[in-house]
This record gives sequence, C-alpha cells and structure tokens, in this order.
Amino acid sequence: MFLSAGEASGDHYGAQLLIELRRRHLGLTSFGLGGKEMEAAGLNRVVRAEDVAHMGITEVIRHMPYIYGEYRRLVASIKKRRPDVAVLIDFPDVNFRLARELTKLNIPVIYFVSPQLWAWKPRRLRWVQQRVSRMMVIFPFEEKFYQARGVDAAFVGHPLAELPLPTISREDYAQQHSLNPDKPWIALLPGSRSKEVRLNLPTMLAAAAALGSGYEYIVPVASTLKREWVEQLISASKRGRADSPVHLVPDAREALHHARASVVASGTATVQAAVIGNPFVVVYKVSPLTFRLAKRLVHYPPEIPAPLDADGNLPIAMVNLIAGRRIVPELLQDRFTAENVASVLRPLLNDSPEREQMIADLAEVGQILRPTSKSSSILQVADAVEALLPRNTPAGGRNVPASV
Repeated sequence: MFLSAGEASGDHYGAQLLIELRRRHLGLTSFGLGGKEMEAAGLNRVVRAEDVAHMGITEVIRHMPYIYGEYRRLVASIKKRRPDVAVLIDFPDVNFRLARELTKLNIPVIYFVSPQLWAWKPRRLRWVQQRVSRMMVIFPFEEKFYQARGVDAAFVGHPLAELPLPTISREDYAQQHSLNPDKPWIALLPGSRSKEVRLNLPTMLAAAAALGSGYEYIVPVASTLKREWVEQLISASKRGRADSPVHLVPDAREALHHARASVVASGTATVQAAVIGNPFVVVYKVSPLTFRLAKRLVHYPPEIPAPLDADGNLPIAMVNLIAGRRIVPELLQDRFTAENVASVLRPLLNDSPEREQMIADLAEVGQILRPTSKSSSILQVADAVEALLPRNTPAGGRNVPASV
C-alpha cells in the first residue's frame, strides 16, 4: 500500500488510517511520503514530509529542484513495488502528480482530504476526474461540489470533530508545562511549516506584548518543526522586550482546550479550535507576490457562500466557509498587525457578548463537521481502501513481503 501526506495534519490522519488497516491486516506493508506519526504507525518512509513541506507559490518555486528530486524517488518506489492501492492525503502539488503516475500503472487512488481546488485551481478538477477513484472529503459542501461534477465523492466527517476533549486537568497541565494556573493562558498557533511560523509567530508575540503582562502564552510545536528552531525564533523575536512567559508544548488540542482564547494561523488548526470551542482570531501572512496572486486567482463556487470583507478579501478561514458567514475575525496580510490582533482578541478574553456568540457559533460548526454515518471518518476511508483491494491479494502489495 502506498500513502502520501506532506503536512502535519495529513501525517496525523495517515497514521490513524495505518493503525486501523494494520489492525485489520496484520501483514500490511506500506511505504511512501509521510511524517513521524506515520512512520511510528508503520510507514516505510521513502521521503520525509518535513523535508518537502513548503508553502506558497514563490516558496515552492524556490525549492522546486529538491522537491522534484524527492518526487522522482517516490515515483521510482511506486514502479518498483507496485502497491495494490494508494491513499493520497491533501498536499496537492505533489499528490496530483503522483496520482497521474499511479493511474498509468492502473493502481486505484483514494484521495482523502480534498485540496482546495474548488477555491483557486478549478482546472485541477479534470485531474480528479481522470486520476482519482474515490474522493473522501471532510467538509460537507465538498461532497456536493464534486458529485455535481461527476466525481465519486463522499463526505466522511472531519476526524477532528470525532475526538473527545482532552482529559488532562488544568492543574496537571500547568504543572507539566510550568504554567501559572492563576493567570489566563492564550494559545498562539503560527502554523506547521517553517515559512508560516517565520511569517506569523513574530507578530503574534508582538501582539502578546501589546496585551500586557496579565497572561501567559502557549505555543504548540507541530511534528514537522524542530523545537530548538522555534525556541530560537522566539528568542530573536522577543529581543529587547520584557514579554510575558511563552511555553512550548507538543499538543495543539490540549493547548486550545485550556487556553482562554487563541490566535490561529489559517489552516487545520482553525478547525481544531472550532471543534474544541475555543474563541479565536484567524491570522495569516505570506509573501506579497503570493498574496497578490491568490487574490486574483481565488474564486469560490456557488456551493460556498463567501461574503467579502471591507478590503474586498474573500474569507479564507475554513470555519467561516463552513458556517457560510464570518463567525471568527480574519486578519490577513497588512491587517495582521500586533495592534489589530490585540484589539480583536481583548473582547474574547472577557465574559463579553462577542465571546458568548462565538462559542455558540463554533458549537454549530462542530456539529456540521461530525460524520453523518455511524462510522468514523477513518473507518470509512479504511472501508474504501479494502473495497479496492483484490480479494486474493495481501493488503501489503503485489510484490512486497509482509513486513514493514
């Protein structure tokens, strides 16, 4: 079996899927592109996700020679090992090209977590129609979008909406991470890729300084990042300021569960915050060229209500797209300043009408994201994988021994 996931969220979903499939098939072998979680779950990593997880148009171009070399390694492994089925998770710049190679070899492709081609790369719809056997989507409007365009698609629910809330108490969490339990905590989630973190975290820390000394801050470190690098970035960003304490933690969900409110870079973390019910502000910054190109290229289909803001920007936070209205504030590019973040965040830290309304709106989004089936999203994807396996072929692959 071949799997490909290039980002922290995809790595997590891929690991869950591997655990379930290995439970069903003790001899399952798997290989491909993934992160540390997928490797721990049994993936033979041909390429490491942390080596190819770049973002933005200009950033991908700059790293293209290296990325292309790693891509060729993946293609060579597919041709050599001939898996029975492939599961591609998001990460479209690599995965759509892998889907082309897999289709040439008559290897069925399940795409789990649709890339947002419905927003700004509609030409890739043809690639889905030609190269994907089954599209398993985690947002309900995506099922309607694909089915209306002839794609075999199914809404399976969002894996994050199915998880129970963290069970660690506030007291134990404070002790574990050296936090002051008498102070409110604010979570800062700058992203899972180094470029995102470099662009987002310094402004988040400046906003923390603007809020004053009454808070402590929690920064989850994604599995695709090195903790030491994040520590160095924080030290450099705080140079010359007597800021409030910042604590690095490994788990974003626990941080969101215990934080009073959060500042979250647009991406999967906004869904994490929504299903946990933590009030938050969405921020994002990319290179000026990437932002200008995105504004020109992004267009949403009729299935997605998307009101413009005062600057003529479409909403980018998935939470707002799911709700069909702006329920969380978005501070993008030039509007993403320390002063603006602090101003928007303050009402969410108090027992205010804004905080109460956002909590109610986030609960509504969480309900929308839950599976309509009795089966979890991961179980539904595992069922789809099994449906495409030859009945008389081991799940591990045609020519691969039954060991990882």
